[in-house]
Amino acid sequence: MTMNLTIGERVAWYRRRRGLSQEVLAGLIGRTADWLGKIENNRIELDRLSVIKSLADVLDVSLGDLLAEPSLVEWTADSGMETVPALRAALTEYRTITALGARGESSVPPDLDDLRKETAKLWNAYQASRFGFVTGQLPGLLTQAQVAADELVGREQEEARGLLGLTYQLAATQLTKLGETDLAWIAADRGLSVVRPVGDPTITGSLFRSVSHALLSTGRYQDAVRLTTDAADYLDQYLTEAGPKLLSVYGTLLLGGSVAAARANDAGTARTFLTAADEAAGRLGGDANHLWTAFGPTNVAIHRVAAAGELGNVQVAIDLGPRVNTAGLPMERRVRHALEVSRAYGAWNRQHEALSVLLDAEQMAPEQVRHHYLGRQLVLTWIRQQRGKPSSELVGLARRLHVLE
Repeated sequence: MTMNLTIGERVAWYRRRRGLSQEVLAGLIGRTADWLGKIENNRIELDRLSVIKSLADVLDVSLGDLLAEPSLVEWTADSGMETVPALRAALTEYRTITALGARGESSVPPDLDDLRKETAKLWNAYQASRFGFVTGQLPGLLTQAQVAADELVGREQEEARGLLGLTYQLAATQLTKLGETDLAWIAADRGLSVVRPVGDPTITGSLFRSVSHALLSTGRYQDAVRLTTDAADYLDQYLTEAGPKLLSVYGTLLLGGSVAAARANDAGTARTFLTAADEAAGRLGGDANHLWTAFGPTNVAIHRVAAAGELGNVQVAIDLGPRVNTAGLPMERRVRHALEVSRAYGAWNRQHEALSVLLDAEQMAPEQVRHHYLGRQLVLTWIRQQRGKPSSELVGLARRLHVLE
């Protein structure tokens, strides 16, 4: 299916393919036919993932089918001409799991200092929203880190395993952003398998985050909530003497859990996770970026807005969202928050402000806005809702996001 259908139009398309009337489909999710008609005709914005997931379940399609994911990674000077397929090949390399045959690469492991620098470089690029660059560079880094983990021994091997785990985590996180949910799951699973023998709670906890992201991307919100609870219980034994890295990993894990709970319509658990994350941020003492978590009080505030948006509490999102100062955070966090603020303005029928926020976000990180379903669907829905001719700014943005020819 093409990119220029709104989620509501996709619902209508799949509903007809399943031979369901609006009355039947609406009834199966506890809604009215009038509500569904407005969704399919773009008179109501469908941006809450809990509702979209319930429709996907009844229609027996994936969440990504309704969100128009995965999205194409465009070729740029930053990305090169080998992107997701090359990363897929690296993640499904049979020699990695069978230890059979030669890799076709030098078996001399890379210098650990070089490996640390390359890992940090790609994580920093991800936080700068350079998604094409990260996707293009990950296959080579995965190969190098795997060689180091295979060939080194002792403490050096443990460190190499930790770096390989962080590389798999980055792959899972990046692939989630692109909507490549099955590949993200493979990367998260591989990462946990690599770091489990090391026994480092900080690295292990960090990999739990990638599993949570993979669960969220496939709509398994209750599972993500349970994982957050189980992982937090596991990390709790190490928190008394926890340093800033572990505190940041723990807090960020809880933030992801708050979004999962909100998407599962569990407001109480979302508040519980946010409160615990806020306490961890207080112990940390301020905003930081240990192990590329961007964790601190500001990220907690960002997730309060995100959770409110997922729960449909537009008033809370409108009241809090524009007041959060994200200037000190990595670009990825700043733009993700901007998408939430734009959604809140749009839901409040303040489209001019919503568009202004989205245009500013695109100026900061065009790749991130283009690859996130929320930006694409907001713009496409606004186009459909126009009674007259859409503004040149809106049309231009729609074309740059490839939702309008």
